[in-house]
Amino acid sequence: MDGTVKDLQSKKDLDDMVRQGSPIVLLFWASWCEASKHMNQLFTHLATDFPHAHFFRVDAEEQPEISEAYSVSAVPYFVFFKEGKSIDTLEGANPSSLANKVAKVAGSTNVGEVAAAPASLGMVAGPAVLETVKVFAKENGSSQKESSSTSGLSDTLKKRLQELVHSHLVMLFMKGNPEEPRCGFSRKVVEILKEEGVKFGSFDILTDNELREGLKKFSNWPTFPQLYCKGLLLGGCDIVIAMHESGELKEVFGDQGVLAAGPDEAKKTGTGNIYSTNSLQCSGVSDSTGLSTALTSRLESLTNSSPVMLFMKGKPEEPRCGFSSKVVEILRQEKVDFESFDILTDDEVRQGLKVYSNWSSYPQLYIGGELIGGSDIVLEMQKSGELMRVLAEKGVTNKEPLEDRLKKLFSSSPVMLFMKGTPDAPRCGFSSTVVNALREESVGFGSFDILTDEEVRQGLKTFSNWPTFPQLYYKGELIGGCDIVLELHSSGELKSTLSE
Repeated sequence: MDGTVKDLQSKKDLDDMVRQGSPIVLLFWASWCEASKHMNQLFTHLATDFPHAHFFRVDAEEQPEISEAYSVSAVPYFVFFKEGKSIDTLEGANPSSLANKVAKVAGSTNVGEVAAAPASLGMVAGPAVLETVKVFAKENGSSQKESSSTSGLSDTLKKRLQELVHSHLVMLFMKGNPEEPRCGFSRKVVEILKEEGVKFGSFDILTDNELREGLKKFSNWPTFPQLYCKGLLLGGCDIVIAMHESGELKEVFGDQGVLAAGPDEAKKTGTGNIYSTNSLQCSGVSDSTGLSTALTSRLESLTNSSPVMLFMKGKPEEPRCGFSSKVVEILRQEKVDFESFDILTDDEVRQGLKVYSNWSSYPQLYIGGELIGGSDIVLEMQKSGELMRVLAEKGVTNKEPLEDRLKKLFSSSPVMLFMKGTPDAPRCGFSSTVVNALREESVGFGSFDILTDEEVRQGLKTFSNWPTFPQLYYKGELIGGCDIVLELHSSGELKSTLSE
């Protein structure tokens, strides 16, 4: 245990290390996955700060035996070992959760030592991750009674929190106040907001312990400061810094109706550094602004390309902003089938749609080719039941039951492969290997990209009782995953198995 990350080359090496009983943190990653690369950086720094544990890295595609053994179906993915057994897992890029879990598995029993250790995390991990580890270490020494006291929120506190996070378009929960911050993380966020020229409200969480503890539960975010925009959590200090440096923060504020204004403009409007959402929505359109016939036709085609069409940042599986994530969540809660377009991939569509719809922010939801609105409007419509009424009026019904969808997919081809990506462009090495084996055997097959439909992806795991992908079926019966297909291919039994 020398504070470095080592690459595992075989399952036997891992099994030998696990048997020794030392704390182990295992990262499954892939070089093509940006989230994996980001978490790999944090993983390396955590290895330095927790020298009493082993930190191992596994290329999920290069080591299928290890990946299959731990049911790895997405990266990044973490497995935590202690005293010779697996005690926890974590899927996805969640720095705070990773820091918490590493501290739990690898931290010293000396609270002071753990709290002081992560000095080298620096900007790669972010101040909020650093504070998360410290907070966790302190909470680890507190009584069980104290931790259980914050397990639920009263209706009164919940209502108060909701009112506070919505009290300003931009709301900062911090230690101290903007004029006198009481911690470096809070001071940094205040500086960034001032640099962005954004007017914001603030609340000093040091003045109200009930609210301080309640907000952690309310937001599922254990540290402060916490920055909200239109009632949705953007994140803590590390995320705000990253968004500021990349220009994403200015973009989010612009998209959500929060604009920086010069001193002269502020005096004229009497609104300080903020415009209302309504005036922003109109500011992008003028008599001199026009769209080409080609772009207008393209936008019209896109908005009508599906009965329910969502223009968002990112994809439904990987939203790139909290507002887009919220609309995706609502549509899934209502079991509405929808298509999406990632406006981050096409600036012409992104800018043109603002003019076409006379709506300046994203996401934008269309039903039957007509604009419904953004995240706040969709949320209100869901709460009032108006969303389902509009969907019914437009002839959009709930999705068919998952079991019926799976049956249709199985029957679409005698040999059916559920994979990541498509046969011509596989998105993982396991899927590519199975495709090659079927082609070498000259077996015709249908395929379904499970990355495009989270419901099918998760439902198929339960239906087949098989946790990973790819999955190969013949006449609706599961043949197996990559390892089984390879065994059948090597033994010469694959083609006969798929033609019985």
